[in-house]
Amino acid sequence: MKVAVVSDIHANRHAFEATLEAVAASEASELWCLGDLVGYGAEPDACVELAREHAAVCLAGNHDMAVTGEISLEEFSRGASVAAQWTREVIDPDNMAFLEALSPQGEESEIGLYHGSPRDPVWEYVLSALLAELCMNQQRNRICLIGHSHVALSFARRDGELATGEPRRAGTRLDVAEGEWLLNPGSVGQPRDGDARAAWLLLDLDAMDATFYRADYDVAGAAAAIRAARLPDSLAERLEYGQ
Repeated sequence: MKVAVVSDIHANRHAFEATLEAVAASEASELWCLGDLVGYGAEPDACVELAREHAAVCLAGNHDMAVTGEISLEEFSRGASVAAQWTREVIDPDNMAFLEALSPQGEESEIGLYHGSPRDPVWEYVLSALLAELCMNQQRNRICLIGHSHVALSFARRDGELATGEPRRAGTRLDVAEGEWLLNPGSVGQPRDGDARAAWLLLDLDAMDATFYRADYDVAGAAAAIRAARLPDSLAERLEYGQ
């Protein structure tokens, strides 16, 4: 089975729709989402509804949990807090109920799923080999999928050696048949690795390989929607730069 993995949609309908088109054109038979359907962007209802329609598995991210009230807005930056409060006010009750039912961690086909990390499913950003090593010491599954950092990357530990890893660019294919792995597909709706395109991952559970992909989308349209909603302008500006 081949699975498309996405994360950190952040209410960016333009990016999510483009990613779903790319996934539909691939050989993926399922879609797994690692959380943060909402926050930052201007179209939360559209993104939650797309996830409800297409995702076989969906986790809760910290922004989803802020919108539902499970996490205090005091934990967030000003822009993130403003966007979460606005989302609370506009989101459809059925979509809010969907978010409330989600968990920040799970397991599918012996793959560990976490929004943040195996050590802290909600908040931890795994951006260094040291943090990856600590997570691997704790994770129960040989392969874990993580989101939250908005950076497409992978970390691996083999033969008792220390964990190593790096950011991953579009087209990178990894053999994950051996060793322990942490794989991050990057962000669909707000990439932070200098590439403005929507990021996603194709995981082949039969061949045991993982391939990183990017999808072009209407960045200007997504930014215009943020401005039309009168959300902080910085949330619109950063999309163009992949930051």
